[in-house]
Amino acid sequence: MSAPTPAADPDLVARLRADLTAAAYTVEAVGALLGPLAAAALAREQVIPAQRVTAGADGPLATLVRLFALGDAVDTEEAGEALPRLGLAGASALRLVREQGPGVVATCDLRPYGEEGSAWWVASDLTELATRAPLREDHVLGIGGASTTLASWTPRPPVERALDVGTGCGVQALHLGSHAQHVTVTDISTRALEFARFNAVLNGFDWEVLEGSMLDPVAGQRFGLIVSNPPFVITPRSPDVPLFEYRDGGQSGDTIVADLVRSIGDHLEPGGVAQFLGNWEVVGDTDWRDRVRGWVAGTGLDAWIVQRDVQDPAEYAETWSRDGGHHSATTEFATMYAAWLDDFASRGVGAIGFGVITLQKPVGEREPFVDLTEATGPVTAPMGPHVLSGLRARTWLAEHDDDELFAVAWRCADDVVEERHGRPGDDEPAVIQLRQGVGLGRTVRLDTVGAALVSVCDGSLPAGVALDAIAELLGEDAAAVRESAVPLLRALVADGLLV
Repeated sequence: MSAPTPAADPDLVARLRADLTAAAYTVEAVGALLGPLAAAALAREQVIPAQRVTAGADGPLATLVRLFALGDAVDTEEAGEALPRLGLAGASALRLVREQGPGVVATCDLRPYGEEGSAWWVASDLTELATRAPLREDHVLGIGGASTTLASWTPRPPVERALDVGTGCGVQALHLGSHAQHVTVTDISTRALEFARFNAVLNGFDWEVLEGSMLDPVAGQRFGLIVSNPPFVITPRSPDVPLFEYRDGGQSGDTIVADLVRSIGDHLEPGGVAQFLGNWEVVGDTDWRDRVRGWVAGTGLDAWIVQRDVQDPAEYAETWSRDGGHHSATTEFATMYAAWLDDFASRGVGAIGFGVITLQKPVGEREPFVDLTEATGPVTAPMGPHVLSGLRARTWLAEHDDDELFAVAWRCADDVVEERHGRPGDDEPAVIQLRQGVGLGRTVRLDTVGAALVSVCDGSLPAGVALDAIAELLGEDAAAVRESAVPLLRALVADGLLV
């Protein structure tokens, strides 16, 4: 039997909102209450430090944290004092709490969430830490690493219509509300959509909520922005592995992500952008780019795909066998682990990549660009503004030839520094490189021509004129110097080192 989901009763939800606001149930206030040690532990899904802190704290905020964030039983009187407008009868009617002994416990996880300038609350199913049991297969996931990664990487241009595919409890849709006039959400899970409806009402949004698999519910519709945290986890089609709705797309291997790449262009307006996460299989000793490039081929879409991490089959099996509350010392864990290894071996998979996929539908007729790159180190948060500027730079490069590239007086971005490395006592550096301070944090090694070019990139001299002067100083053919500089110049512009 499934766990209950919250009821989206507008009047009762308004009372709940007022109580949460009055108690200052916010990310900042909860962080201040818990302190850095307990807050960091809770982010790692360890509740004991937070339980120790809140056990000695009085007031509505501490009660709400114990009840909704930690899943602890709370005295009936304390719970009523924390929810004075809603009351326990109203909380029960919303299916947020149930009686347990002399007190009440939460039936869902409800915690504050936000970004700069926006504060929300997100309801989802209780975690395994609260239930002390493995998750149900229809579990509705709350705020997690994947959802916050996607939110950070999503570009946020103002759009008329935005779509969240596989919305879950609606985390991405909350962000879309800040820059989209109309938000549509889809999910195959009825329970997930019930949570999404509740979260929309709780946070004052009016989303179009459609049930169905992936893009099926929006056939024939187009959007300016599509985001998705799809069920991308590569899962064996085996009875030994639980098929959680939030992570399994019901297909073999990485097909769910491949199909999304191939079909999403039909739902983008010209100039529209799709942003989502994905896993991809690397067969044998092949390059991951070969596989992902095959997904993009023939779609007519621009593609900028960044691989953020790589795991071998054993690491992947360990990660997802633990997911959902299964522990490594159990027979169930060992059985799942073996099923994953068998599944990957059946297709010759040597590694599994994880990354961020950005697609764009060109406005006019031109050859789409495809940029497949790796960036496994730290990146700026949020990344969305840098993704948007990177898309615009790559679009400009795709629409302009080399002569137009040379005609621009480029300048080094404000965050870019030059580094020179050499042996002690040497007159000349052995290595000259540019280092980017924001975005992907690129480091680019320069040859003689490249170092000379960026040294004069202050926005006053067209690149072609600068390269001709450099060729003359070096005693080399100007046309040859220009041609040799094109790949570097385009790469520096694409990644925002030159603007």
